[in-house]
Amino acid sequence: MRMTRYATLATLAAGLALGAGARAQDTVKIGLILPMTGPFASTGKQVEAAVRLYIARNGGTAAGKKIEVILKDDTGVQPETTKRLAQELIVQDKVAILAGFGLTPLARATAPVATEAKVPMIVMAAGTSIITNDSPFILRTSFTLAQSASVIAAWAAKSNIKKVFTIVSDFAPGIDGENSFKSGFAPSGGTIVGELRTPLQNPDFAPFLQRAKDAAPDAVFVFLPSGQGAAFMKQFAERGLAGAGIKLIGPGDVTDDDILNGMGQPAIGTITAHFYSAAHDSKENKAYVEAFEKANAGMRPNFMSVGGYDGMHLIYETLKKTGGKVDGMAFVDAAKGMTWTSPRGPVKIEPDTRDITQNIYIRKVENVGGKLYNVEFDKVEMVKDPGKK
Repeated sequence: MRMTRYATLATLAAGLALGAGARAQDTVKIGLILPMTGPFASTGKQVEAAVRLYIARNGGTAAGKKIEVILKDDTGVQPETTKRLAQELIVQDKVAILAGFGLTPLARATAPVATEAKVPMIVMAAGTSIITNDSPFILRTSFTLAQSASVIAAWAAKSNIKKVFTIVSDFAPGIDGENSFKSGFAPSGGTIVGELRTPLQNPDFAPFLQRAKDAAPDAVFVFLPSGQGAAFMKQFAERGLAGAGIKLIGPGDVTDDDILNGMGQPAIGTITAHFYSAAHDSKENKAYVEAFEKANAGMRPNFMSVGGYDGMHLIYETLKKTGGKVDGMAFVDAAKGMTWTSPRGPVKIEPDTRDITQNIYIRKVENVGGKLYNVEFDKVEMVKDPGKK
């Protein structure tokens, strides 16, 4: 199991062990659990790079305390592995904060550990609505699938899309996205002409796409975990759906900035709703993209990276409010209601749900200067998770 450390200088302490009380320290240790290898490694690499960048840009201390990040690779596959790593980080490494969590099952498996140890848990990637309900110590800086799916449903309904076939990955976020899309699309007069769920690991999309094509919808709504979009896009083109006049819509995972350029011509014209694009036009984002690419050999930041960057911002600013203390629930309470301007735009941690509220942008994949980008052309401001209204 790969583990790396990078120390810097930031805030506080609480050597929390399961069943033990907090102990003041000179260093705040953050246990960062991510899939650095395996099928979802792109998520881990993006989040970890953003965490490093935040520290490099904002200094290694907060509230007079050092920040030390301990990174562990859970490979993104087995929830029990993530849970065990969280326990080890708390008991052996005495981390004060848990962070990361690339997929929903991994975050949910860890929630009881955070609750028992009274350790704040910052979800930087996983996107199922229910996650923050699993522990009062969870705060989320990523997104929920329901936010994007509900917005693209409303856009489709008013854009002369009448019949949709849904294809989603068969795990909690996919089901969240499917349900949110249907609940937003059908009441506006739209019809779901078919629904399919693909395996989470190593899917072959060809038979699913053939069934979608045979149903002759106006559009296919798709949700796939970050990293799987390239294979889907290739087979979408090969099966002739675009040639048959079938549009491709969905949340932004399918046109992930990290792999978008490699998708080529088949991706152009795809319409998605999402909270972040590397092409987002703001001074904060332009500075972020420039710094991220410079620090990572030209790698383009994606939406997962921003969840990690903002997760560190939340940690730093909350530590400033608590005077460097990481006292479980007091830390969580101090984070509730926090607002700031992210590279993605304005964000807020809702006091009642501990979930993130943010703009959702409608984007179209376009060739800009020889490179593919998700170009924003509309937005819905400050969208709460529809599942928690």
